Amino acid sequence: MTTLPEQTGRTAVITGGNSGIGLAAADALARAGAHVVLAVRDVKRGQAAADGIRGKVEVRRLDLADLSSVREFAAAWQGELDLLINNAGIMNIPESVTKDGFETQFGTNHLGHFALTNLLLPHITDRVVTVSSGAHRLPGARIHFDNLNLIGEYAPVKAYAQSKLANLLFTLELQRRLTAAGSSVRALAAHPGWAATNLQGRDASALRRLLSEAGNRLIAQDSRAGALPTLYAAIRDLPGASYVGPNGFAEVRGAPTLVGRTAAASDPDTARRLWTVSEELTSVTFPDLAAATN
Repeated sequence: MTTLPEQTGRTAVITGGNSGIGLAAADALARAGAHVVLAVRDVKRGQAAADGIRGKVEVRRLDLADLSSVREFAAAWQGELDLLINNAGIMNIPESVTKDGFETQFGTNHLGHFALTNLLLPHITDRVVTVSSGAHRLPGARIHFDNLNLIGEYAPVKAYAQSKLANLLFTLELQRRLTAAGSSVRALAAHPGWAATNLQGRDASALRRLLSEAGNRLIAQDSRAGALPTLYAAIRDLPGASYVGPNGFAEVRGAPTLVGRTAAASDPDTARRLWTVSEELTSVTFPDLAAATN
C-alpha cells in the first residue's frame, strides 16, 4: 500500500500526531485530501509538525494523562468525525501517575483513549483505529485487576504490556457494543512492528535504550513504513475488531496484513470486565448512539 485512495471530505483525529507513526499517518491522510486534526499535548510542537504537512491540518490540545483535558477536547468537537486514530502512547517509562492518579502508561495508553473514544463516539461515522503493540504478547502479560496501578510491583515493561493488552481488549469490547447498538462504525486495532521513532528514547532502562538504538539502525522500519498498518486499518474494508500488523518475520517489519493476537487479548469476558472497570475509573460510559442520531 504505497498510495491512499482519495480522502477528500473526510475528517480524521490522530492523537499524538506530531511525531513518529502518528505524524506519518497524518501526512499521508492529509496529502490524500483528508482534513486532519493533530490532537497533541504540546500545541507548539504540534503546530511545527503541522507546518511540515501539505494539506488541510489543524492542531488541538489534548493531554491523555488528564481526563479534564480529554473532556474539554471532546466537548469542543462539532460536526461529524469520520476517523479517530488512537495513536499516542508512552513506553517503558519510570513509575509515575497521571493527573487523575492512574499508573501513567495504563492511564495514558488505555484510559485516556477509552474516555476520548466514548465521548467522541456520537460524532464518529466510520471507524476507530487503536494502536497496540506486539508487547501484548510478552510472557505474563495480563490485566492486573487487583492492582491496575501496579503499586509495589511496578516494572516499566510490565506496565507497558498491560496497557497494550488493554488496547486490544478495548477494541474487542467496543466492536461488540457497536454491533449490539446497530452501529455501522467499526473498531479496529493495528501495530507498527518495530518502527524507528522517539518512543524508545524515554525508556527507563539505559540498557534498553542502547539496545533500541541499535535495533532502530539494524532492524526497524522507518516511521512511514511503521504507519502503514494504521493506515491499512483506517481505509480498508475490514471486519470490525480486526488487528493489522506487518507481514514479515515476527511481525517486526513488512507490508500490512491481518495478524493474530494472544488468547488473553481475545477473551470477551476479560474485555467486558476491563470495560466496566474503565467506566468506573473515568466516569465515562458507552453513549446512547440511537439518541445521538435523532
